[in-house]
Amino acid sequence: MTPRSRITRSDRRVSVVVRWLSAGALALSMLLPSATAPVQAAPLRAAAVSPVSASTTHVYLLRGVLNIFSLGLDDIAAQLRAQGIPVTVANFISWSSLADEAAAGYRSGQIKTVILVGHSSGATALPDMIAKLGQLGVPVKLAIGLDSVFKTKLVAGNAERYINFYIANGAGEPVRRDDGFRGKLENVDVESVPGVGHVTIEKNAIMQQKVIGAIDSVVFGGRRQPGPAPVAAGRQRAASAAGSRN
Repeated sequence: MTPRSRITRSDRRVSVVVRWLSAGALALSMLLPSATAPVQAAPLRAAAVSPVSASTTHVYLLRGVLNIFSLGLDDIAAQLRAQGIPVTVANFISWSSLADEAAAGYRSGQIKTVILVGHSSGATALPDMIAKLGQLGVPVKLAIGLDSVFKTKLVAGNAERYINFYIANGAGEPVRRDDGFRGKLENVDVESVPGVGHVTIEKNAIMQQKVIGAIDSVVFGGRRQPGPAPVAAGRQRAASAAGSRN
């Protein structure tokens, strides 16, 4: 790894503190979803991949600030567990310890495929987690960011595929890369998805299916396994009602 792409412990600590403080103001200012045109977004084209074992896959889902704006990740986790896929849901500030945990599982053979999903500040933390996993010798099969903020940049590590879903007219931004990152980067604008906003993107039923579909394309070759009906619609209606009362 070149000096340009090396991430020091001090740099990461400062970066996380700054992002955490900034994210509080951002999330509190965006309780209402942004207005969108009633247009159905085109489905994301699945990558051509070979299925892997569900039991040796582990999906890490990183919530955003304060653990209260990313509860849709719990719905995604429940649907993945119903398909036999092990998952961990945690706040984004735990990304470093989660990387250590994933590396231990990878070395023991318990984990063979690592997939990462993050919302808001959780998405912004994904490049740091990918870089640390790279330093620990752990490849990331798939990473999915949901409306990543604060000019997220991929600088190191190996994520085979990185999908950044962002809202072009909102707080989210395209993810950038430099020569230290090895993998395929896809920035997907989901502004036209009905009802999507910064604090609803991970609760939106359409977006949940995009996330789960991308994961299923890795684990099952795109063939989704039986599971419970999505519960995002109920959460979305509750979020909208709460917003209308404020």
